[in-house]
Amino acid sequence: EKLGQAEKTELDAHLENLIARGDCTKNWTEKIFRQTEVLLQPNPSKINSLLLTATCSLYDQQILLYVFAGSTLITVGEYQKKLGGSEREFLQSSAVGFLTPLRNFLEGDWRTISKERRLLENRRLDLDVCKARLKKAKLAEAKAAAEQELRVAQTEFDRQAEVTRLLLEGISSTHVSQRLRLADCRFPCFCSLIGLTAGPSPLSGTSAPARPPPPSSSLESVPLKIEEVKPPATGTRKAKVLYDYDAADTSELSLFADELITVYTVPGMDPDWLVGERGNQKGKVPVTYLELLS
Repeated sequence: EKLGQAEKTELDAHLENLIARGDCTKNWTEKIFRQTEVLLQPNPSKINSLLLTATCSLYDQQILLYVFAGSTLITVGEYQKKLGGSEREFLQSSAVGFLTPLRNFLEGDWRTISKERRLLENRRLDLDVCKARLKKAKLAEAKAAAEQELRVAQTEFDRQAEVTRLLLEGISSTHVSQRLRLADCRFPCFCSLIGLTAGPSPLSGTSAPARPPPPSSSLESVPLKIEEVKPPATGTRKAKVLYDYDAADTSELSLFADELITVYTVPGMDPDWLVGERGNQKGKVPVTYLELLS
């Protein structure tokens, strides 16, 4: 395959897009996990500096004790104790509520996905071998045996591709969960320390436009039954999805950023919406989430 001398079975565009999104999610999860872990890890040099400062501060306090009432020092000590407790609580809640889910994804979900992707690659190689064997077969018996092997290999490849697709599509929920946990970091200094800005999450790219309003009742006096819609003989177009979109109901089609879908309109449909198709899936999609290509 590397030398261009062997045929390679290509994955469908939707699965390729899911794989790319999965790799991106995994890479960003690792980066955020590592940098957050470094931030929360106690820094020995900082601790030594604080101890030195505290020692000097105690010496100074002994001198100031002759000037100020002892109750003032007690109050300062109580607030320092509260600050220390707040810091410990922050470190503990960050480790449990933020780092643990990221670690579970990397050590659990992603390992399973990686294993299934390796199996898919093996099934693809087996399928390509069967295709090459069928091309080389000359005798009728050899062709029949090769065709049977090809059918079995194709079935196993399709089954493994479906398993891999379902696992990769499940990353979308993980993706949303991670974005929500990032949003919980409401302290700008915390985000800047781990190398993130306060703008859109690196997992999501640029922010998506607002969800469009439901189709106007004046334009759709009769509810559109999406399962009955047929694509027109002419007028279908390809569109690139710009942002993720979660369907609000069964009449809409969920979208994944950067995938290609077929779109068209039907008479009486709200101009802010199109009918989108991906394989055998079909539903309404918002125009503002698309880049029309042809």
